[in-house]
Amino acid sequence: MTVERPPAGSIPTSAGSYQFKDELGRVIYVGKAANLRYRVSNYFQDVSQLHPRTAAMVTAAHSVEWIEVRNEVEALILEYSLIKQHRPRFNVRLRDDKSYPFLAVTVDEKYPRAVVMRGTKNKGTRYFGPYPHAWAIRETLDLLLRTFPVRTCSQGKFNQHQKLGRPCLLFHIEKCSGPCVGSVDDATYSEYVKQLCSFLDGDTDAVVSNLEAEMSSASQAMEYEKAARVRDRLLGVQRAIEKQQMVGERDEDLDIIGLVDDELEAAVQVFYVRKGRVVGRKGFIVDKVEELTPGKLVDRILEEMYGDQPPLGIPSQVLVPTAPDDASTYTEWLAHLKGTSVQIRVPQRGDKRELQETVTINAREEFNRHRLRRASDHNARSRALSEIQQLLELPEAPLRIECYDMAHLQGTDYVGSMVVMEDGIPNKREYKRFKVKDVPGNDDYAAMREVLTRRLAAYVYERDNTSVEEGVKPGRFSYPPQLLLVDGGKGQLGVAVQVLEELGLTEEIPVASLAKKFEEVYIPGNSAPIIIPRGSEALFMLQRIRDEAHRFANTFHRELRAKRMVSSSLDGIAGLGEARAKRLVKEMGGVNAVKKASRDDLSLLSWLPAAVADAVHSHFHKDI
Repeated sequence: MTVERPPAGSIPTSAGSYQFKDELGRVIYVGKAANLRYRVSNYFQDVSQLHPRTAAMVTAAHSVEWIEVRNEVEALILEYSLIKQHRPRFNVRLRDDKSYPFLAVTVDEKYPRAVVMRGTKNKGTRYFGPYPHAWAIRETLDLLLRTFPVRTCSQGKFNQHQKLGRPCLLFHIEKCSGPCVGSVDDATYSEYVKQLCSFLDGDTDAVVSNLEAEMSSASQAMEYEKAARVRDRLLGVQRAIEKQQMVGERDEDLDIIGLVDDELEAAVQVFYVRKGRVVGRKGFIVDKVEELTPGKLVDRILEEMYGDQPPLGIPSQVLVPTAPDDASTYTEWLAHLKGTSVQIRVPQRGDKRELQETVTINAREEFNRHRLRRASDHNARSRALSEIQQLLELPEAPLRIECYDMAHLQGTDYVGSMVVMEDGIPNKREYKRFKVKDVPGNDDYAAMREVLTRRLAAYVYERDNTSVEEGVKPGRFSYPPQLLLVDGGKGQLGVAVQVLEELGLTEEIPVASLAKKFEEVYIPGNSAPIIIPRGSEALFMLQRIRDEAHRFANTFHRELRAKRMVSSSLDGIAGLGEARAKRLVKEMGGVNAVKKASRDDLSLLSWLPAAVADAVHSHFHKDI
């Protein structure tokens, strides 16, 4: 299928974003243009003259739409937003080569704490890094805690020691100032937090000067013990400074991007420099699923780095290996995000050029490691998929495998899980959890029937009813599996076969079951199991997806059970909604701790209104 060209003159000449959609209305590519008519018209030429990736996109597309905006910067912002929303299959994809840890300071808490964090960034928390290893953060933090003795404990541990009235070991070894027992006043503690954040921001000179002045003052006043303590704090700061590489002027903030690529992928490394020191580093891999010039690849990297507010903010300079295709638009966009001017430039000589080369060397080394891993993983996955196809007599290699499992406790909190493996790799965005609704008691077969029916009926509906009309969004079950795998033996397989027959999908979707006891695989029409050789790539892949389905189902089951237990115990308490109940249980350390809590214990929770605290206490102490 090839998209039809819009009528002549119907495409506007203004700036905007355009979207190609497939026959089911799914957005498969998003682009931007200063002149929509000129840019979109370029796609409607002889397919043989297009770049192979562009030709593949145009062939898969069914329609093209566009949204007009006032200028190129707005087009860029809109394009980024649409790519984030739809994740089109033909747009370049950036993925972290690892989950980098950050040193986080929870500045929104009364007594902020310093912790190692990964993953999603939270509001009210300041992030420093990213660091290449978690141990690098802990090592740096260990050096700084004697100078800035902020707490590092969890909220539960803080509350525990607050109730006990005595501090933990960190207080006694002078790595915490003891806010849990009032050993430090609020103003002093806030100053510790402020100085720690300032130091991590790269403003080390002011911290060192203050400590030297404090040590000198204590010495002149003949307070030698205090001077010795300040000296130890100063030594800790100096050792931490030595670990931060100095690469620029003390007033320079910049990000340096290095990249190495081939036809299919690129490795990107970023060094974050603040106040002249390298304070963080990050790397990611780019899947080049669209046609990209070197400048356009830099465009995509800049969008990924700065589209969402980066933890370290936007610097005044961004050093890139190649100028963006539209440097003025991206410079204006970054200035709009930062609020002040930002330079994007390619260093030509001197220290900045050497620094760029250093970052590029890191990118090249990471790219070589990635290609070795990719080659090994790709070969193993290809062998596994080929073996599965042959052993299970499938019409094609199962590039999409779905596996289903059930979990319950004596028939309560019945749940099902669907996990998806695409090209031999788990695709967690496609995972689905099911609450079983219509099965009374303990009946695994009935539960499996309900889950499979809901999933496959949704696929049939979307296949038969989804159109390309405006406003129709693609469903979550648009793609059928090329192998449907159920956890269990002949009984579970029989249920799956019946569901497929009822929905008319027997010829379209192959099915198999994997029995855990002897790792036997059953397929329809064979009474004897298929024994997959031990140690084979095929068995390893089937075990992986079966175990992942089991883990996913059990995790969901535990969540539901815990939620039900909490809600049943705390139901009917005036003023205690779901959010408050969840926070109360978390901070008190469990439902039993809430039940045993005294009125004084509850009053220590500053966020819990007095009337609600009274209601909670009365609910569990009715005889008092």
